[in-house]
Amino acid sequence: MSDELKDIVLKYVIDEYLEDDSEPITYDTPLISGGIVDSFSMVSLKRFLENKYKISIPDDQATPEAFDSVDKIAVLVKKFTKA
Repeated sequence: MSDELKDIVLKYVIDEYLEDDSEPITYDTPLISGGIVDSFSMVSLKRFLENKYKISIPDDQATPEAFDSVDKIAVLVKKFTKA
């Protein structure tokens, strides 16, 4: 799995959803179940990924489970990017 992809997703999550005084997060930090990303934020994150990587993530694949960590998001993005 590309660390560059994970780093881009992690930076986006930190920049968009964390306060300056928040605890640091890692690739495996629970985002949705941990309360960092809510359902509205998940939609904007999905749009960011689709635009950045020129992919389309079907709604039935964009589940809270699939978006619950940077690692899981990277797996999802890789599934829809052309190798």
